Amino acid sequence: MLVDIVSDTICPWCFVGKRRFQQALRSRPRQNPLLKWRPYQLNPTMPVEGIDRKSYLAAKFGSLERAERSYDRLRIAGTEVGIEFRFDDIEFTPNTVDSHRLIQFSTSRMTDPTDIVDMLFVAYFVEARNIGDIHVLHDIAVSAGLNGDEFISYIQSDMDKTYILEQDEAIRREGINGVPCFVIDGKYAVSGAQSPEIFHQVFDLVHQERMTTTSQSAAE
Repeated sequence: MLVDIVSDTICPWCFVGKRRFQQALRSRPRQNPLLKWRPYQLNPTMPVEGIDRKSYLAAKFGSLERAERSYDRLRIAGTEVGIEFRFDDIEFTPNTVDSHRLIQFSTSRMTDPTDIVDMLFVAYFVEARNIGDIHVLHDIAVSAGLNGDEFISYIQSDMDKTYILEQDEAIRREGINGVPCFVIDGKYAVSGAQSPEIFHQVFDLVHQERMTTTSQSAAE
């Protein structure tokens, strides 16, 4: 089963959705999916240097009070999947291209960069670190067992920058305008941080479809 996961590294619902998806997989261990993480930018016009978090929230929600109210539901959802969101500690909203590049860098060196994705989410939402800073990204890369010097050479170059931007544009052309989005076997899209039960329904649909295809092939 191939699963394309479209997300951004500063999207809180993407963090929740990832954990819920993993819960679904743990209760259906025979799925053995191949995961492909695809980059999406919540803020494609974000300056390279990022912006102050309070300024960002005021512009996005209209006021800091509205932003705080919008996070109440997220805190509850996070607690249910073991995430302790610390929104109040976050001081900076970064441009996420380089964090997506770290995922791409790890993809070329690891079978599954899912741990890197989780480490980026934890660094931003739990530890309130600036994941637009190459030193923070370097620490994450090294903690994941990647070569730190090799990563610094990579991140200081322009390698994969164009690829990340082109992927973001391609995803939008495909009609995906919100994240997270899980596209299973290229056919079935699960949009949003859905419950494990929703994923189970899609898993069952994929399994039934494959069983039907196998039966038809055997009968020919």
